[in-house]
Amino acid sequence: MKRQTQFDHSVRVDDVMFKSPILLASGTAGHADELDPYVPLREIGAIVVKSMSSFEWAGNKAPRLRPTNAGMLNAVGLQGMGVAHWIEHDLPRLKKVGATIVASIWGFSIDDYQSAATLLSEVSADLAAVEINLSCPNIGSSSNSANSRHGIFAHDENLSAEIVRACAVAKTPLWAKLSPNTDRVVDVASAVEEAGCKAVTLINTALGLAIDVESGLPGLGNGGGGLSGNGIHPIAVRTIFDVRTRLPRLPIIGVGGISRGEDAVEMMMAGASCVQVGTATFADPRAALRIDREMRQWASRHGVNNWSEVVNAAHKGGLATKQR
Repeated sequence: MKRQTQFDHSVRVDDVMFKSPILLASGTAGHADELDPYVPLREIGAIVVKSMSSFEWAGNKAPRLRPTNAGMLNAVGLQGMGVAHWIEHDLPRLKKVGATIVASIWGFSIDDYQSAATLLSEVSADLAAVEINLSCPNIGSSSNSANSRHGIFAHDENLSAEIVRACAVAKTPLWAKLSPNTDRVVDVASAVEEAGCKAVTLINTALGLAIDVESGLPGLGNGGGGLSGNGIHPIAVRTIFDVRTRLPRLPIIGVGGISRGEDAVEMMMAGASCVQVGTATFADPRAALRIDREMRQWASRHGVNNWSEVVNAAHKGGLATKQR
């Protein structure tokens, strides 16, 4: 049995250190300190705020949410007041509570992404990273410009790489949030790494649809939506495993259906350096703290001294430590 020394709960994503491997996922933790009364934001790895554009956006028509047997469908459509409003009104609240902050941006075009990144460059010292949301399935193109997208950006490795290069103006480490709804995810991950991304976030929601059996019509105002929660967890684990196999040096942030500490550990074994908790927060606003505690308990039972002993275990012949 391996003798356990003092446990190190911190993790590294490229050159950025986080005090915990648990981050709050974009779109599930608000724009500011809304969750701080339930999850003291200074005690977790980071909060990834709701994706923002360089402009105000109303989102999709209601209904926007629909529960399923294995998670939730959403078609919120990235509603928000825009980056400038966030910098003025929300960022100060996050700084006041001591949160480690990851901003998230989206757009209809390369220019939109670059405009959002340019605005964030003014507060780059306050950010741990900028997550580029290339993969929301709930937004349709509203631009007639030559560089507007048709479909999901993250299904096209060349366009994804162009957006990453355009966002370099943020002067902050860039993460690309990618889609499970394509068989090209490994190629896209490779392209954004070459374009300058310091990490990829895997995965965004999976395309889904629910029909109201009384009306015979789609149950969401946007028609289809994105599935999150327990139902996509095995998809996320497989995607992380595949990307890690092909790209052994690219840091990965895992997200998708984490509701227990063991779910997070599983993602790290597949290749994630840290994880994000999302849909579980809707059922239990304190879920991130519980999952963090369960991870610590798992580490203690298995004689793990730091998370580097767990990351990539599935690629290295399994876990080297023994259960206590």
